[in-house]
Parts: sequence; structure tokens; C-alpha cells
Amino acid sequence: MGFGIIIIGDEILSGKRSDKHLAKIIELLSERGLSLSWAEYLGDDPARITDTLRRTMKSPDIVFSCGGIGATPDDHTRQCAAAALGLPLLLHPEAKEKIQERITDMAQEAGKDVDLNAPDNLHRLKMGEFPVGAEIIPNSFNKIPGFAMRNVKGGVHYFVPGFPVMAAPMMAWALDTHHADLFHQIAHAEKSVIVYDGIESTLTPLMEALEAEFADIKVFSLPSVGDGNRRRHIELGVKGDPDTVEQAYAKMLAGLDKLQQEYTPN
Repeated sequence: MGFGIIIIGDEILSGKRSDKHLAKIIELLSERGLSLSWAEYLGDDPARITDTLRRTMKSPDIVFSCGGIGATPDDHTRQCAAAALGLPLLLHPEAKEKIQERITDMAQEAGKDVDLNAPDNLHRLKMGEFPVGAEIIPNSFNKIPGFAMRNVKGGVHYFVPGFPVMAAPMMAWALDTHHADLFHQIAHAEKSVIVYDGIESTLTPLMEALEAEFADIKVFSLPSVGDGNRRRHIELGVKGDPDTVEQAYAKMLAGLDKLQQEYTPN
């Protein structure tokens, strides 16, 4: 089981808006001792969204899907989720209640009478049409809920709006309400150095030897061309089980010394 995120919207792919969901879910997971396994970006293409959800909904992963759950013509995620699962859409009674609360609140704020049967208000109820069996995700920003779908492999997809101000607290709620048992279950540590003027091909044998000797860690290298404050370098490090990281780190430093590399702790 891993954590994944699907970010949907032509506006992200065209550059009209900058994605904030990826950084936020990484932050939310990290605060809880968890990490993101994968991420995918999709445009507002119903066929591609359906195919992606059909694939990801067959896994045991915990997946957040951001965007496309509104009721305008370019919102397809609710319909695609239903199609991927072979289920009909149905107005969720709790979603209907929350949407009507929001409609009433907006009318009162504007000093107007509310007609819940007005055509525009009936159209807004489409935002509460979810695949049969959906669970509600509360929206503390404006009450319009998201929804969750579970599968037979134990996986779950959480569908939230494309607006980060709404999506972030909804994703946090899902984690805290349904997955607190997973928090901080795996001890993790990371240690690295800055290798100046390093060449990855020179360091690769050392990296391969470390991973071969220490099964509980991963070795990483992040090259940089440098800037005005620091010349060309590679951040070289190890991450994983804390005890093993300490052993691997010491072995890494010894290997760098043998290669006569210039480095400083990061």
C-alpha cells in the first residue's frame, strides 16, 4: 500500500494555474511520518480520467484526486469515477443537505429569500451526485462535500475540489480520521553530504556497494550546476532505517575519503 495523488485540470497543464496540491500532500504526509509514492497529472479528458481511475482503483493504495468534482461542463471526475467502477451516479442525501445549507447561507448573506427549487439551485445539487456507495468528505470552507470510494483490495480514493484552500483541509481530515493508525509507524532518517565538483559516474560504484551491503537504506544523489553561493556539487546521502543509516553513512564517508572527494556535511 502506498499514497498517491491525481491532479486534474487543463489549467494546470496549460500553466494558467500553478499546482499547489503536490507540495501540500507531501507536507501533510511528512507531518504524519508518511510519504508519497506517486503522482499523476491529467487534463480534463474524460476518457483518460476514466482509464486512470479504473487502473488506480484496482490497487490497495490510498489516493487523493484533486479537481473536477464541480457541476460545470469541464468537470468530469464524478462521472469518470462512476464509469471506472461501473456504478451509477446518485444524489447523496447528506451531500444534498450540505449543498442546500450552503445555498441558504449564501442567500442570507446577500439578504435574499432562498428558493431551493429554483433551476440554478437544483443544478447545484449535481455537485452531490456521487457513485453509489460513496462516503462524504466534509468541506470546512464552504460545506460542499467531496466523496470517497473504497475497493475490495482495501484501497480508497478521496475526491476533493481543485481549490487548494478547500482540498488541503479535506485531505488532512481524511488522513486524521481514517488513517491515524499508519502515522509514524516506520522510523526514518536521512543523512547527506555536499560533494564538490563530484561526478556521478565516479560515485556510482560507491552508491551501488552501499545499497548492496545495507538492504534497509536507499542511496540518493542530487546533482546541481551550482550558483553564486555554491559551486557545482552533488548532494549524496542515505535514507531509511535510522540505525542502518548511521552505519551506511559512516561507510559512505569512508568511501568518499578513499576516492579523495571534497565534501562537507549537509
